[in-house]
Amino acid sequence: MTTHARVKKHAGRVPKAPADKFAERRAELGEAALTTLATLGYARTSLREIAQNSEFSHGVLHYYFSDKVDLIVCSVKQYKARCVTRYDHAVDTATTYDELMEGFLQSLGDTLQGEGHVHRLWYDLRSQALFEKAFHDDVVQIDKSLEDMIWRIMSRFAELSGQAPGLPPSACYALFDGLFLQALLKHLSGDTKAIADMQADVRQSIERLFAAPKATPSTTAPRKRRA
Repeated sequence: MTTHARVKKHAGRVPKAPADKFAERRAELGEAALTTLATLGYARTSLREIAQNSEFSHGVLHYYFSDKVDLIVCSVKQYKARCVTRYDHAVDTATTYDELMEGFLQSLGDTLQGEGHVHRLWYDLRSQALFEKAFHDDVVQIDKSLEDMIWRIMSRFAELSGQAPGLPPSACYALFDGLFLQALLKHLSGDTKAIADMQADVRQSIERLFAAPKATPSTTAPRKRRA
């Protein structure tokens, strides 16, 4: 390749700043450590332990992360950033209430079945935020993104059903998060009906949220017209 050709080939490329490369490498390491973190949990994890269960040395991890808190937050934030888009396809493609219901329930079951151990890490992190101040701000931010995710789904149910949801965003999130956590605990303990039971409970909850309000009969009898 001539000098002119090499110059032309690289002319459109913008070199990455060192800060961008550092952030990119952190993201790669955080993703690679996710499985180990999800398996061991917060209490049993250290940078050295993660290094022993991955292809990266303790020195490399320590260079990119100040401690295990830094690494766990990085890993979980990246994972949850993907989670909040998990139901977008069902929301965007569903044209009827029933289509949205089936798509949402299927996705809920799939993520619990295939990624239960990673969801366990998130709940571990959220619990630790009650004790570890270092976790607090990031956990609150992630929690809010999940609440917004649930509200996008509920808003689409509202459009398709013609009924406003019977609860505000924070209460809707608490409802479905509670059902998911309950199912996760059962699923991880070997309950083979946990996913189906969760889907049934979620279906019933949504049907209650978007049920048409019943007309309240008047307690005052109409007055008789005088002859």
